[in-house]
Amino acid sequence: MSLLNYLQLADRTDGFFIPSVTLVGPGCVKEVGPRAKMLGAKRALIVTDAGLHKMGLSQEIADLLRSEGIDSVIFAGAEPNPTDINVHDGVKVYQKEKCDFIVSLGDGSSHDCAKGIGLVTAGGGHIRDYEGVDKSKVPMTPLIAINTTAGTASEMTRFCIITNTDTHVKMAIVDWRCTPLVAIDDPRLTVKMPPALTAATGMDALTHAVEAYVSTAATPITDACAEKAIALIGQWLPKAVANGDWMEARAAMCYAQYLAGMAFNNASLGYVHAMAHQLGGFYNLPHGVCNAILLPHVCQFNLIAATERYARIAALLGVETLGMEMREAALAAIDAIKTLSSSIGIPRGLSELGVKAADHKVMAENAQKDACMLTNPRKATLEQVIGIFEAAM
Repeated sequence: MSLLNYLQLADRTDGFFIPSVTLVGPGCVKEVGPRAKMLGAKRALIVTDAGLHKMGLSQEIADLLRSEGIDSVIFAGAEPNPTDINVHDGVKVYQKEKCDFIVSLGDGSSHDCAKGIGLVTAGGGHIRDYEGVDKSKVPMTPLIAINTTAGTASEMTRFCIITNTDTHVKMAIVDWRCTPLVAIDDPRLTVKMPPALTAATGMDALTHAVEAYVSTAATPITDACAEKAIALIGQWLPKAVANGDWMEARAAMCYAQYLAGMAFNNASLGYVHAMAHQLGGFYNLPHGVCNAILLPHVCQFNLIAATERYARIAALLGVETLGMEMREAALAAIDAIKTLSSSIGIPRGLSELGVKAADHKVMAENAQKDACMLTNPRKATLEQVIGIFEAAM
């Protein structure tokens, strides 16, 4: 889309949402104490998962806070694909311990759980009340988000995804008030990620960038972020999977996933996420893996609506497109995505994850209600969404 096309869009006002402060680089996690102190923290709830807590990482964060005179209590109840129950368990701890601040530590699950806790402790009610766009009425409880993976970008976004345990549907909460005040991306913390998690989170970041790039809400700013993210991921993700101790690769992926977050946080997403949310809600599957499997199939569906964009993605992923016709280059982008996924060990299809064809219809119906589908470049019927699920099996 040309700049003139952007300017000619009627009644459109573009926003851009990011944390007030972002810290990136080896050792930057040590800034959590001083930053929390600047924000007036007295007693913090550290929200993390059981694995990181067992590793002792949450206690290290508590020690860093204590060095600045800030007390803390650890809530290690953030599960993969966090639920409304996880959120309200955390709310109880926050209120019982008389906390006034939140620090999240981990991946998207920890950050989303913390955002949910922050929304409810500040605004009251149930986390289900916040499903949708900008439903909060007051500022969220102050939050610093410390990332330990390189993929979700939840440490810097206004998105919060929580599973409704009654319906088994992931609720998409999109609210400018749940953007963390400070995001911390220390590549040293990502070294602990095993290759499979590095691969899954990296493909999650690629999906963010690709979906934002072809989104109907894309802008010149989000395009710049998405293009750089795609190029970095194509170059550095295989290296990070191959050698998790390679600090240059880890740092590059920290920047890549953050740039992808900047893109989708403002341009939103598409049918990959609308459909992956249903897989996570129904089967509790890893989000990044679901995205990686669905991505080429949704790209194929979207091809006629964004051929030029996919052709550009091919070049960003290192495909030599000189001399190719635009559609040929666009198809090459899909092949490049498949090749990247295969090279880093992503499963080939949803059937390998235990997905059942009998659930396609209800998942497709729920995907049609997901906020992420609103900015997909091609509108899909229920039958077409079912067809994408079938193709991805």
